[in-house]
Formats: sequence, structure tokens, C-alpha cells
Amino acid sequence: MRDRQFTFPDADGEAIFVYEWLPEEDVPVRGVVQIAHGMAETAARYERFAGVLTGAGYAVYANDHRGHGRTAGSPERFGVIGENGFQRMAEAMGQLTDLIRERFSDVPFYVFGHSMGSFLTQKYMYLFPGKVDGIVLSGTNGPQKLLGIGSALARRLVARKGEQHRSELLMRLTLGSYNRQFRPNRTPFDWLSRDEREVDLFAADPDCGFAMTAGFWIDFFRGLQEIHDERNMRQIPVDMPVYLFSGELDPVGRRGKGVVELAGLYRELGLRHVTYKLYPQGRHEMLNEINRDAVMQDVLHWLDEQTARQNNGS
Repeated sequence: MRDRQFTFPDADGEAIFVYEWLPEEDVPVRGVVQIAHGMAETAARYERFAGVLTGAGYAVYANDHRGHGRTAGSPERFGVIGENGFQRMAEAMGQLTDLIRERFSDVPFYVFGHSMGSFLTQKYMYLFPGKVDGIVLSGTNGPQKLLGIGSALARRLVARKGEQHRSELLMRLTLGSYNRQFRPNRTPFDWLSRDEREVDLFAADPDCGFAMTAGFWIDFFRGLQEIHDERNMRQIPVDMPVYLFSGELDPVGRRGKGVVELAGLYRELGLRHVTYKLYPQGRHEMLNEINRDAVMQDVLHWLDEQTARQNNGS
């Protein structure tokens, strides 16, 4: 696998940091996978997955979103995404797609989004209809009923302490609540995976697990409401292939219920190629679970099926 890094300016001039992983020079590129990472993590964590994909002939790209990793640049900027940041993050994904397409214009193109990245990808799906050939959503969820409560709390915190306030309360009420079903807890991040080594690597990574700002939460909750607005979802092409997967115990997807509901919603809207898979006993990060090799092979199998279908013109 060959790798390099580069940056590009988003619409506001923010330098977006990108990881590029390519197959070896003697391996022809069969397709492209663009990855959108989750909240309070970095794109660098997808290098192992990229190794599997590049080994099968896929070029892989993943950017650090605003307020994350090397795009943020320093811990002081972690969790700071700016005004209308959710929209800006999704737009930056579209910009990156265009940059990649300049190099790989004649092969199938897929977007893979995990967790927060899956919600950004859901927005991408209607912002840029027809731009790509398939979507993979990992650790995702469908419409959520209590977003208004979280949004109201975030707005009160902003009014009292400002947008840059790092709210441990909101973290406890959101991500912190995810750990409850796995008591007794060994770490605050047991909900991520059954693999203790992977959990410990996340906990020890200074670029992961940080508290998001109150301003971020306002924007994030608004973004979650927008992506499941029927008027927006109807912009998604009905022939767009979508693959959803999750652990059956993933609290983000309400232990699988939200994933099934979202797949059903896409089908109700007329999407013809929607499939999903739930892994028994799996938690949130299936790419870092004890059965991750099988999970990655399942994703690769889906990509290969779509690539064959695209190449056959069907």
C-alpha cells in the first residue's frame, strides 16, 4: 500500500487534511472509497481498513473533519467546527470527491461513513445526488425523537457559557449514556468494541475521545434533524445502492432498531438497492471488533458486487 497526505481549502478557506492510500503500482485501481470518520476520532484510524481495500484494488481517501485531527491542528481546536459546521463538513466531503474524480474519473466511486461520518454521509447523499455510485453506512441511526431536548440544552449552555464551552454534561447525556448497557465498565469507551486492546488504543490516543463544544452540539442536532427531513431524503436517487451495517448492541443505532428503521425508510422512498447487516453481540465500531476481519470482508464483498454491476452497465 502506498500512502501520502495532502490538504485542500474548503469553502471558508479551512485547510482540510486528507489521507490517501493507494494500491501498489502494479495493481490497477478498480474503484475509489472515500471515508468519513466519526466524532472525536481521526481518519488515521482507518488505515487498517484501507489496507484491506487497497489490497483488493481500491484507492482510499479519508479527511479529518473540521475540529478533528490534523485539520484541527491542536487540542484547543478539537470539537470546534464553526458556524454551520455540519453543512460545511458535508460540503468539504463533496469537494474532496471532486478532487479525487479528477484523478480517477472512470472507476466506480463509493462513500463510506461511520457514526458521525455516517450522518454526514446521509447529508452528502441529498446534497450531491448522483455524484457517487454507492454508499456504506456504519454505526448509523435513523430519525431520532429527542433531538429537540438536546438542542435546547445546548442552546442554554451557549447562552450561559458561550459556543466554545466544552460541555461534559452533554457528553455524558449523549456518548456517556452509551456505556451504561455494558456495566460494569472497565473504561468510558467500552461501548465501542469487545476488543479491549482496541478500546485501550482509543482511550490512549490524544486525538480521540475529547469533549465537543456546546456550539458543535447545536449544529450537530440541527444536522440530524435535517438529514431525515423527507423533502431532503427525496433528493436521493432511487437507484443509489446503500449498505448499512452495525453491531446488534450498538447504542448509536438503538441496538439495531434504528438501522432497520433507516433501511426501511429508504425503501419506502423508493430506493431499490438497500441492504443491511447486524452482527450479533457487536458494538459500535465493527471495524475494530473481535470479528473485524469478517466485517471488512463483508464490506469488500458488497463493494465488489457493486463494482461488477457498474462495469456491466446494469
